[in-house]
Amino acid sequence: MIPNITQGDRMAGLMMYLAGPGRANEHEEPHLVAGDSALMAWHDDNELNRDAALDIANALERAHQFYKTEVDGGHVFHCSLSLAAEEGQLTDAQWGGIANDFMKDMDFTEDGGKAPARWVAVRHGLSKNGNDHIHVVASMVRDDGTKWNNWKSKYKSQQVARTLEKKYGLVVLDAVRAERGFTPAEQAKAIRQGLPEVERHSLARQVRTCAAASIDEAEFVRRARLEGVLVRPRYAAGRTDVVTGYSVAERPRKGERAVWFGGNSLGRDLALPKLRAEWESTPESAECAVAEWNAAARNRRPVNPGRETLQPSAELWSKYANDVSALREKLATTPYRDHAAWAQAARETSAAFGAWSRRIEPTPGPLADAARELSKSAQLRRYPSRPTVALPSARGATMILLAATSKSDRAAYALMFRQLAQTARAIHDMHKATDDLRRVRGLGVAVTAASKIVEASATAQTITAPPMTIDALREQHPEASEEALRARLIAERSRGGSPLPPVLTKPDAAQLQGTQSRTEETRRQNNPGIER
Repeated sequence: MIPNITQGDRMAGLMMYLAGPGRANEHEEPHLVAGDSALMAWHDDNELNRDAALDIANALERAHQFYKTEVDGGHVFHCSLSLAAEEGQLTDAQWGGIANDFMKDMDFTEDGGKAPARWVAVRHGLSKNGNDHIHVVASMVRDDGTKWNNWKSKYKSQQVARTLEKKYGLVVLDAVRAERGFTPAEQAKAIRQGLPEVERHSLARQVRTCAAASIDEAEFVRRARLEGVLVRPRYAAGRTDVVTGYSVAERPRKGERAVWFGGNSLGRDLALPKLRAEWESTPESAECAVAEWNAAARNRRPVNPGRETLQPSAELWSKYANDVSALREKLATTPYRDHAAWAQAARETSAAFGAWSRRIEPTPGPLADAARELSKSAQLRRYPSRPTVALPSARGATMILLAATSKSDRAAYALMFRQLAQTARAIHDMHKATDDLRRVRGLGVAVTAASKIVEASATAQTITAPPMTIDALREQHPEASEEALRARLIAERSRGGSPLPPVLTKPDAAQLQGTQSRTEETRRQNNPGIER
């Protein structure tokens, strides 16, 4: 169960929205499932209309209006409690029990020895994504005029949610990993602009990809700017030569302002100290990084363009595919409880899928979804100093995919994707072994969809040409042996086509007999003095 808390000052507007049709007419039969005793004495579970919504809003506002108590950020508490779509639906009675326990544990009721605050819980059907949920609305001014303490309320709500998951037999969210959430305003902006995802997710994928593709901090800054991301540093107080953090933003549309996100707010693995732990660090590299940060802050050209501007050699494809293979093989013997090691593998694999998405998806699609699902496995609530198991690095795969062009060898693409898909499968199996069903479902669906989009891309981008045959090769290379010709045929066919393994089928009897006859005839021609 996922709690999502926001704070504001428009009680009537919020209640009208919850009782209304919704942004996409997704609200159905809005009604109360719980509330404080005073409100529930006047309102039952009948479907809410405009007048009822306004009456409830006025009742919730009464303490705030009477005592004139001001609350920084607004006095309206709003929290949605939602289930994953695959968990199904609860009854009104179950949601009512959850809401009562939640507000009790969040200290809104008189059970904590303080004056109660007024609240209600509204249910209005499934979300657009099929999630069963309720909305809890409360006044942050208690009935005696004192304020409800909202210190670390988001963290506390997560702890309360974990307790209620166990009490009500719900799927328990991962206590080890946690993805950064997004606000309703971000979601509303994405819907308004017709975007496939919120800016926070697209920026996180780009930052993770650029970070994995870079060997040092300066290259990271240049790569992010090259990919069109707005970047600015956060300096230590009174300094311009010490960078302690960073923010990024999408380029705003005309007439709009850029919305900036700190690295840590994008993902727990994207804070600058976490990124720096993966890069080379010397006094010289630190000096170069500061120069690039300063250039980004002043919107000037990069100071020392590096390998991000170069086209990698073809030989690197095989090397980096082997690196991914070595990572996958090492994961086979890595303990499932070595969370830091698995997070590292997920972060690098997520970055590679993000680079692939950047290369072939005009707008974020299945590859971007796979990158995001993998990134959820990369974000730990608490990071140990270092993984127990030292893993091979697969960062080179991200670098070469980010720089790939349509002229790159198709067989190299095929090999790279197989290795990445198998690594993602290893992470999937780790979650399966630890009973993390939410991650298992998410990764399974995402990687399958990504495989289909890559296969379709390979088919579309492969030049249509007559298929190579063994007979054609015999004419081209009359001196070659049959074994050499068969090897060359396999190599020629692997240059184009799908990056997924082909479907194996058995030849029918006529095909098999014809092939054997041609082989015997060729053997007799090449060896006239030998008969068997």
